[in-house]
Amino acid sequence: MIQIKLYDKFLFNFLAKDASNASDVMEAANGFVVPGIVSDQYNSIVEAAIVVEDIKTVASRVSIGLGGGGNTENWKRVLDIAVISEPGHLNQPFETAIYTKGFLDGKGISDQLVNALVQPTGEVGKIKLATTGQVYQVEEFLEIAKSLGVESIKMMPIKGRQHLEELIYLTKVAAEKGFRGVEPAGGIDESNIGDILRGVWDIDIEFFMPHIFGSTIDKETGLTIPTKVKEIYLAVEGLV
Repeated sequence: MIQIKLYDKFLFNFLAKDASNASDVMEAANGFVVPGIVSDQYNSIVEAAIVVEDIKTVASRVSIGLGGGGNTENWKRVLDIAVISEPGHLNQPFETAIYTKGFLDGKGISDQLVNALVQPTGEVGKIKLATTGQVYQVEEFLEIAKSLGVESIKMMPIKGRQHLEELIYLTKVAAEKGFRGVEPAGGIDESNIGDILRGVWDIDIEFFMPHIFGSTIDKETGLTIPTKVKEIYLAVEGLV
């Protein structure tokens, strides 16, 4: 992911309703943002793709999320939007991540980072597949994912600090095995972002990108609130 990162590691994924909202959000977080949309918030694939293309006028890449709290049934919707809009970053369950990457490559749509969603189990050293519920040892799972070409692992829902130790362990092993990134989501806000980033501070990985949605969105307008983003950014900026 070729983008300037906070402390050469951290990025933030906030939703954006349009280019103007994305611009305000990126300014609030000093540019360390990959703005995104979620696939289930639009009436059609074309409508969603138009929003992605609008946001791309102010951002180098856009993230397309599954939506519905990581609803894996939306994987094809994400892919179809990406085929039209070439966003740069796609969220997928593990089971469809490699198919999605291969499909896009086959269409000549390159430079698309596709993450692979897993869920915490409540036990450090284990993860659960979001679609099937199958549980794996972290090392075993990451060996499989690496052999298939997965570049980034998304863990959701971490529920703020509740699954922090599991996230730290996953990030440590992912870094050791050469993954580019880890992306936590679920219950992250200004009250816990500092603890989350401190937990992975010394882990040498290309990028660590928290997805921060609910705590920053105006429920009436659907806009991400720049002042809320600023609070999160300032909580992180003060870590050093």
